[in-house]
Amino acid sequence: MVDLSPARVLRAVAVCAALWASGASFAQAVFRVTTIPEEAATEQMRMFGPIATYLEQKLGMKVEFTPVSDYPAAVEALVNKNVDMAWLGGFTFIQAQNRSGGKIIPIAQREEDTKFQSVFIAKTSSGIKTLADLKGKQVSFGSQSSTSGHLMPRSFLLQANIDPDKDFKRVAYSGAHDATIAAVVNGKVEAAALDITVWNKFVKEKRVDTKEVNVFYTTPGYFNYNWSVHADMPAALREKVTRALLDINPATAQGKEILDLNRATRYIPTQASNYKGIEAAARSAGLLK
Repeated sequence: MVDLSPARVLRAVAVCAALWASGASFAQAVFRVTTIPEEAATEQMRMFGPIATYLEQKLGMKVEFTPVSDYPAAVEALVNKNVDMAWLGGFTFIQAQNRSGGKIIPIAQREEDTKFQSVFIAKTSSGIKTLADLKGKQVSFGSQSSTSGHLMPRSFLLQANIDPDKDFKRVAYSGAHDATIAAVVNGKVEAAALDITVWNKFVKEKRVDTKEVNVFYTTPGYFNYNWSVHADMPAALREKVTRALLDINPATAQGKEILDLNRATRYIPTQASNYKGIEAAARSAGLLK
């Protein structure tokens, strides 16, 4: 006869709970990371591979970096807890905050992200010298969800009384900053806006000829990218991850490689209130309801 006494049932429940907890602990043996796809997947892997290795050492668990197909996918992955941490732009952070009911927490940003900028580029032979010269032209942004490749450039255009949807001959969305540069180089559009650090990287690596294509306008500064986690992450793990990011040391070979690839001098603490200006710009531009 099966013993179904209360004591026996309680013991069984306790065993099941222990097994479930063990399984949850085992599942967290993998720390999952993704980023918005600023550039091609191969470049993302090259940029973020070393930081994944570093985090494995600091966290004592396997770190998996998985590229996603587009910016909204990075937002959804973090909101739905399919990843533990994501590299987001200011605008995608705000979108994630809205989608999650305020449960996304920014933990670190590059020092450069406190005064980030976008650049507008055009072929030097185009005659485009000012934002006003863009009227009647074909212009590309990056992803529609990009802070530096769409939202803030659009915001500064609107401040200059230029409405892209009315004043441009055509508005294109390349999906990524490297594709934005290619669109201008290949003559698919006459001008474009993108992340200043990606542009500077292309120039430094001689992947673009500035005699042919160059910057004609640089925006004022604004807060941008950050590493974010979900509020449901255990506080101890969140603190450990945050400390690991802040401790990346440019004086070490490993730290220098990580920071160089991430186009950073160092990581510093950040907070949600830093991105209120991005939220206001998004609402003003009609990109956030």
